[in-house]
Amino acid sequence: MPQSSTPHHVHRRRGSFWFYLLLLAVAAGVAYWYVNRDPGTPAPAGPGGGHMSMRSMFAGNVPVRVATAQLRTLDYTLQAIGTVEAFNTVAVRSRVDGELLELLFDDGQRVKQGDVLARIDPRTYQVQLNQAQGQLAQTRAQLKNAQLDLQRYEQLFKQNSLARQQLDTQRALVEQLRATEKTHQAAVDNARLQLDFTEVTAPISGRLGLRQVDVGNLVSANAAEGLVVITQIQPISVRFSLPQADLPDVLAAVRSGRSLPVRVLAADGVTLLDEGELVAIDNQIDVGTGTVSFKARLPNADEMLFPNQFVNVQLGVDSAQQLAVPVTAVQYGSIGAFVYVVDDDNAAHIREVVPGRIDGDYIAISAGLSPGERVVTDGVDRLREGSKVEVVDTPVAEPASPGLLHESPSANPHEGS
Repeated sequence: MPQSSTPHHVHRRRGSFWFYLLLLAVAAGVAYWYVNRDPGTPAPAGPGGGHMSMRSMFAGNVPVRVATAQLRTLDYTLQAIGTVEAFNTVAVRSRVDGELLELLFDDGQRVKQGDVLARIDPRTYQVQLNQAQGQLAQTRAQLKNAQLDLQRYEQLFKQNSLARQQLDTQRALVEQLRATEKTHQAAVDNARLQLDFTEVTAPISGRLGLRQVDVGNLVSANAAEGLVVITQIQPISVRFSLPQADLPDVLAAVRSGRSLPVRVLAADGVTLLDEGELVAIDNQIDVGTGTVSFKARLPNADEMLFPNQFVNVQLGVDSAQQLAVPVTAVQYGSIGAFVYVVDDDNAAHIREVVPGRIDGDYIAISAGLSPGERVVTDGVDRLREGSKVEVVDTPVAEPASPGLLHESPSANPHEGS
């Protein structure tokens, strides 16, 4: 029996050997097909959503996305938090005493300069005007009579029928009455002005607040509470502060004669409320905060801005063409700022760069790159110096986050992969 079992075990082992050999041949054939297939044939989707070919898997290529360094117009913009202020604010007060007869406005109404807002009892001031006009008429009659007497005295003096002293006295009386006429004319003008003040008019155009007094009350000239407050909101102003370190750049732009644009955004930082220009810079730095105050003027045509509203402010300082790459391309490690540059052989090399200002999704590169060079923007976490890459169009797995520190084991450009 032992002799008869030996061929059976040998036959089973030989069958297993040929079965595994066949599987290995099939796997080798599939691998050969993937490596040598037509490049236009679609490849299976990679785990990160990108289409990474089996050739890349076997050859060790890293799928990445790239961008080309090129000249772009980058805006130098400063960000701040601002407060909306009325361009002008006026407390409307009565300039005469009297009973308030009428209020000719509604709370919150829009008014134009010169519109009548209220009327005060004018009778007292009409009486004063009539009295002043009567005194003026009396003085003018006296003056006219004195002038006629002066003409007669001059004729008599020529005929040696009147003493010179009497002629001089008459001339002095005429001059005295002329002065009195001017005084009484001024009294008439003042009385008429006081009568005009019984109609309270809007000194500026704007929006009214809530009334401070009701009809029937006695109002006093220049009373502290006033009748109502007018705020001018077209145009309107925004006040904001910037660190003193930004002041030299702003002053240089202003002294060059350029008008600096200002954009005002809502609290979400996205919704544009209005656009205007910088109109004033404070004359001193706040020693408590180390900031400088600025004032911008905006048309506020749609009345999206309201006094005391908090807004986000963007001050455009400069705009120039600079070499730029996407922000995601710049990494930071022990050697400082660097990017991965892809050469013509699709090999990634570490390149130290000097980054500049950021404008949206792009960052200026002042040194280290040339226009037209390709830099890796996505997939840098799997790269090393000299790594072979395959450029894909769709996002690769686990993209590197912009601005995060990227400490690669081969962060030194002089080290090999």
